[in-house]
Amino acid sequence: QRTPNFSIPARNSSMDREREAEVKAEYPAFRARNKSMPAGLGADMNPMHDAFEEVSPEERRRRFEERWEHGGFSFMASFADLLQSQEANDAAAGFVREQIRGIVHDPEVADRLSPHNVIGCKRICLDSGYFETYNRPNVSLVDVSSSPIERITRSGVRVDGRDHELDAIVFATGFDAMTGALTRIDIRGRDGRSLCAKWEEGPRAYLGLGIAGFPNLFVITGPGSPSVLSNMLPSIEQHVDWIADCMEYMRERGHGAIEATPEAEDEWVAHVGEVASHTLYPTCNSWYLGANVPGKPRVFMPYLGFPPYVEKCNAVAANNYEGFELS
Repeated sequence: QRTPNFSIPARNSSMDREREAEVKAEYPAFRARNKSMPAGLGADMNPMHDAFEEVSPEERRRRFEERWEHGGFSFMASFADLLQSQEANDAAAGFVREQIRGIVHDPEVADRLSPHNVIGCKRICLDSGYFETYNRPNVSLVDVSSSPIERITRSGVRVDGRDHELDAIVFATGFDAMTGALTRIDIRGRDGRSLCAKWEEGPRAYLGLGIAGFPNLFVITGPGSPSVLSNMLPSIEQHVDWIADCMEYMRERGHGAIEATPEAEDEWVAHVGEVASHTLYPTCNSWYLGANVPGKPRVFMPYLGFPPYVEKCNAVAANNYEGFELS
């Protein structure tokens, strides 16, 4: 383990055929409800609309316990301000750490497994018996934050002078999130300028869709859109539909090029950051900020809020694609 992360029990269970049929019969309505949710998902999570300070300590405890037992991401919907209020977040994080200490028998191991950052500012995990695993006699926690991996050996890895035999090593690579897959392509805009050079000081895109200096280039769920902090399926659908409508608009009017203006791009990047500043998301060294890539500029990349984002995109289109230059 390098860095402990918050994990909530998944509580996965089998689904009988009758329940499966009920769920599938309601798919259209369920998807429509999800699109009205802040992240484009969670309509079935019974999200709470009250703030942490509005309920009693007993109700707070009851709610955390109920959602821990229910499992899944619904824990993060315990209160409306869990990612805005430091007090609310501290209480939720403290509750999870308490659960870890109650599950893991060895207090030292439990402490090393307990995160001390904001819960939710990094993507939380869902697990099936993860913390219980550390109670097994054949399982030990190797903390590579205090003693980094020295080398890969013929039989495993060496840490702090000790060899650990392994059956397999899974190399985790490719986490230059949201921008890496694009900057690795040699995309060129006006005057031959590369996208990599354009984003050298941080990603910039109007609505997360168009980039100044790169006409006729649309980005799907790119930086500046809800993207990874939303349900990706409706986010992708919304982008594709918006782009298709835009192309039809251009075709009907004889336009052959569309490009975001620098002014609109600047305003949008500032707006994305301003929205995030009202939350606890920017307080962590997360890949949402690019903090996991050495030398990458720290810019909060996702836009927070799927419904307001869709409204803004629709307003831009209704106003003859305001912020874009068409020719």
